Amino acid sequence: MVCIVTGVLSLAQHLKMLQEAPEYYRPTRCPFCGQSGIQHHGHYNRKADRQEVAEGSLNPIAILRFICQHCHKTCSVLPECIPPRRWYLWAIQQAVLSKLISGESLRAASRVAGPCLSTCKRWLKQFKNQFLIQRDALCTHISSLGRSVNFENFWQRCLEEMLLSQAMLLCNYSGALIP
Repeated sequence: MVCIVTGVLSLAQHLKMLQEAPEYYRPTRCPFCGQSGIQHHGHYNRKADRQEVAEGSLNPIAILRFICQHCHKTCSVLPECIPPRRWYLWAIQQAVLSKLISGESLRAASRVAGPCLSTCKRWLKQFKNQFLIQRDALCTHISSLGRSVNFENFWQRCLEEMLLSQAMLLCNYSGALIP
């Protein structure tokens, strides 16, 4: 399970929160052993802003790390806007997914959202592979999504209800893999 802080929906908001309220990111309990006593353990820099440099890149983005005083394991805490193990923000992935489920081609989705064609194709494949698990996880939180049976209809309804980052956060809480 990935440690994700809810409500931080943009990189600018993340940078502001790091300056004004870094304690907001501190987990109350260790994600491994469940004990309290998590201490700040530095940070690492991540290139999360994929905007053109001319538009004023926010890189590098600091990701806070914490260490458990009991089991001595470390964890990193991501803001909601940054997906784990991905280069592009959830907002960009949502734009691609929205285009694809509305019937547009991979090429059109890639052109509008920015990632290359193979990246968009890989995202679609991962979302389709995880569809049943993610659908079940999300339906436990929002029962009205259970009326959608196929991939396109489900994600259309889901993205009308919430942002993709919020949906993936709920999947993470349920223990489902997030792509």
